[in-house]
Amino acid sequence: MRNNNVATISDKDWNALKKKLTDDGRIEKFVLGEPEQEYVTSRGMEILRLHATDFVNKRLAPANPKNDGRQTPTKGHPVFIAQHACGCNDRDAVAEFFGYEKGRELTPNEVDIIVDVILKWIEEHLD
Repeated sequence: MRNNNVATISDKDWNALKKKLTDDGRIEKFVLGEPEQEYVTSRGMEILRLHATDFVNKRLAPANPKNDGRQTPTKGHPVFIAQHACGCNDRDAVAEFFGYEKGRELTPNEVDIIVDVILKWIEEHLD
C-alpha cells in the first residue's frame, strides 16, 4: 500500500477515464451527501484509502466475486458511491471502463489504480 494519502493517478489518465464515464452518463449521477462528506472529513483520506483497498480486494479483485453485479451498495459509505460513479462497482463495469477482463484476479497494481480513481473522485467531490 502507498504511504501517501492522495490519489496518484495521472491527470491525463484521470481525464480520459472521466470522459468515458461522462459519455456514459455515470459520473454525474452520484454525489457525496453531507453525511458522506462529514465521514471523509472526520476520518481523512488515509482511512478512506484503507477502506477502499479493503472493499476492492474483497469485492472486486477475485476472479469471480461473490454476487458480482450486486456486491457494491449505492449508498452508506463514500467509497461505495465513488465506486458507482467511477465504473468500479462490479467486474462488468471494471472491464468496460478499465479494460481489466473478467474471470481473472486483479493484480495488486490494478487494485491500486482502482483505489486511486476512487480517492480522486472523492477528493473532487468534497465541498
